[in-house]
Amino acid sequence: MPVDRSFLTRFAWLSIAAAITTIALKSVAYWLTGSISLLSDAVESVVNLLGALMALSMLIIAARPPDRDHTFGHSKAEYFASLVEGVLIIGAAIAISVTALDRLAHPRTLEQMSVGLIVSTGASVVNLVVALILMRAGKKYDSITLEADSQHLMTDVWTSVGVIGGLVMVAATGWTLLDPIMALLVAVNIIWTGANLMRRSVDGLMDVALPKAELKNIETVMSNYRAKNVGFHALRTRRAAAQRFLSVHMLVPGDLTVHDAHHIAEDFEGDIRAVLGDAVVSTHLEPVDDEISIHDNNEK
Repeated sequence: MPVDRSFLTRFAWLSIAAAITTIALKSVAYWLTGSISLLSDAVESVVNLLGALMALSMLIIAARPPDRDHTFGHSKAEYFASLVEGVLIIGAAIAISVTALDRLAHPRTLEQMSVGLIVSTGASVVNLVVALILMRAGKKYDSITLEADSQHLMTDVWTSVGVIGGLVMVAATGWTLLDPIMALLVAVNIIWTGANLMRRSVDGLMDVALPKAELKNIETVMSNYRAKNVGFHALRTRRAAAQRFLSVHMLVPGDLTVHDAHHIAEDFEGDIRAVLGDAVVSTHLEPVDDEISIHDNNEK
């Protein structure tokens, strides 16, 4: 029976609240200082808000139970959240780059640096706390949506650290061009994060096999059954957010009764769930002494 994951939406609401708070704080910091790198930081927080809203909607959909039209459930909806967030991140990076290049061509003196830095630092602390909460929840509950949101917030934190460092250098040297240069570096960092989120999302939507560590665990279980004269072939795996799917053909001695062979399959499926967690395991029993058993039209 699918696990109820509707409670994960509370973490999305936390992310939304953090985004609204940091947008307000960073906008004040930009208004006080006129710093383009602080503006870039505020723009990224707007993207954080849009990403959090998308995460909320997709978590609501992903928590729905299987129905007639979605017999495998709705868990893949989580990938759409991280994919859209990746697109938004890259779009924000382009906007930041354009604004920073304009400021390089038309430098401007920064004002009220100390107050602006204090406000920006406060916003970064908010993001850091929420990012750590989301990352812990994402790993605990195996949610790519929460992990993506956390990574985005952590990128925002490191971005803010870089921006604050750049402004300190501007204050120390008086070289205002350091401000737009730091904004361009921020944009590069944001693009990298966005591209990584999009790659992970596409992998999930394209049904990429389970990671090597989990495949190794599966192989360990199969090895235990091979010692009991049970063979395997046509192993296929995929993942839909927190839900794992595995199908495999089991080769059993031909003289076993259907009852006994079925119990072997049930034991195997239980052992697989023990190492994978919430997994849908499908086994196809075949007699090992039948020459057509090893044939699989989909194997290369």
